Amino acid sequence: MKASRIIRRTLAWTAAVLAALIVLTTGLAVALNAGYGSFLVVRGFALRMGREIQVNGAFQAQLFSRSPEVIAQQVIIGNPPWMPAGRTAEIAKLTMVLKLPGFDHPAGVVRLDMEGATLHLLREADGRANWQMTDPAHRRIHKNSPIIRSLSVPNAHVELADARRHLQFVGTVSASGPQGPGAPQPVRLVGTGELNGRPDRFEVTADPLTTASHRAPYHFTFSEHSGESHIEGTGVLPQPFIFQIVDADFEAAGPDLKDLYFLAGIRLIDTGSYHLTGKFSRRDTHTEFNDLAITSGQSDMRGNIAVESANGHRKFDLDLRSRNLKLADLGPRAAGRATEPKPPWLLSDARISLNVLRIGAATVKFHADQVQIGRLALHNVSARSSLDGAVLTVAPLTADVLGGRANAHLTLDGVKDTPAAALDLRITDLQLGQLPYKNAEHPPLEGPLRVRIVINGAGQSVHQIAASANGTVTAQIRSGAIRESFAELTGLDLRGLGLLLIKNKKETPVRCAVARFKAHDGTLIVQNLVADTDPVLITGEGQIHLDSEALDLGIHGDPKSLRLFRLRAPLQVQGTLAHPSIHVQKNDSKMLVVDPGKAKDVDCAALLDGTHS
Repeated sequence: MKASRIIRRTLAWTAAVLAALIVLTTGLAVALNAGYGSFLVVRGFALRMGREIQVNGAFQAQLFSRSPEVIAQQVIIGNPPWMPAGRTAEIAKLTMVLKLPGFDHPAGVVRLDMEGATLHLLREADGRANWQMTDPAHRRIHKNSPIIRSLSVPNAHVELADARRHLQFVGTVSASGPQGPGAPQPVRLVGTGELNGRPDRFEVTADPLTTASHRAPYHFTFSEHSGESHIEGTGVLPQPFIFQIVDADFEAAGPDLKDLYFLAGIRLIDTGSYHLTGKFSRRDTHTEFNDLAITSGQSDMRGNIAVESANGHRKFDLDLRSRNLKLADLGPRAAGRATEPKPPWLLSDARISLNVLRIGAATVKFHADQVQIGRLALHNVSARSSLDGAVLTVAPLTADVLGGRANAHLTLDGVKDTPAAALDLRITDLQLGQLPYKNAEHPPLEGPLRVRIVINGAGQSVHQIAASANGTVTAQIRSGAIRESFAELTGLDLRGLGLLLIKNKKETPVRCAVARFKAHDGTLIVQNLVADTDPVLITGEGQIHLDSEALDLGIHGDPKSLRLFRLRAPLQVQGTLAHPSIHVQKNDSKMLVVDPGKAKDVDCAALLDGTHS
């Protein structure tokens, strides 16, 4: 009997508790559906999203149904904890239809409508953004997150500040992917506004949300126009909707490659009109641009770029190739941005962007069949370089030039606003007879040339670095030949004039020749200028101003044997590196009826070793 009473009491208490729970649950359901207890619901969403949420207007929640629905007005969504305090979104009316959790999926949103929305989107240079759903320091990929089957965001005001990609956008964006009767409708995302100060419009069209599945790829197309530049393409999410995994093909064109900055936040060099194609692939923190192909003017470039951005640091790996690269196709003048007339410069003023030097760590492999620098063509150009801490090191840079071989080591320190440069360049066996003379069959000067340039300078282009250079420049000819008329003409005698008038092509040996310059603040000062030919000993002095590329050299030719009617006067070499001119310095001249020709052969061994002054 005692056991029977215990059982009856237990059943009674159980019935009472169940009744209380039923009453409580029913009351809570009625209260929530009527709008009471909204704080608990909002608090639950805030904890789920990991950020502060405020509802300052009406709130309705139909939670106890097969399709729970929440309608809230005057909603404010704050920034996540990994971002500075602030607001991510302000929404006049927010409607959500929810999906209850199941065995194979978590809870989520299947329908989302936002009316009167203002979005403040922010990403910092280290990659942290306020639109991220999870802390980037603890990255997770949700493979079976619920798919939003219906989306409506009409005329949202968007303010984007992306420090990582250097993008600033202010404009209006609309998104729609309605679920309704009839054939499934694609998702459309349309935006207009200003991107980095330029008018911008873009559109994304994607597969219908009603038919989207985690088991099938999700396709989309995109296009964007900013000024006269545009980019468009097609893409796919191999695992919908994991945006950390994306593949796309793209094509871009415009008047200046630098304008891609306004579309993609990538700072590149100025060019003329360009056309670019390639493939894009992202796997979480690893991004690749493959099959890149770009043409501009007479230049082309192709290759692959890989970017690893783990832990907020970016590392680039570039492998680039070119059939022909013409430096005249690069720089502000090629893009039509220069406002002053082009000076007669031989050295390129195409400038490397400081942002390129400061993008992070990088390794670069480069090969070009031909690189054109003014009228000089380099062949089989190959370079390996690394970038670390805004310091670019190119070692080695090799090229075939006029039958010879060039080998250079270069460093460019972009820590300061005016980069510091150091260059060590060696050229061996450059064939002077292959220089671009008017009469290529009968060059005026032949022989193998050796050059050594060791300089330090500052600037963003070859011309700027040369214009501030300090160091040494040395050129040597150990043996060769010069047109006899030219050698004699340096002595300004009757014989040389006669050979010139009859256009004599006869050559005379060059026993040796040396030109040594000291570079000081962009001026090359002659230290030793000697060319020893069989009939004439040629010497010189003067300067070359690399800022203007102006020549100011005096050349003397002293005969080694008797000459009649010789004008003893220096030849002045003036003009520029690109357009030199030669004339006689009349105010320092003297006519000799007979010159016995007392010049002697130099000690070539001592001259070439630097012991001859």
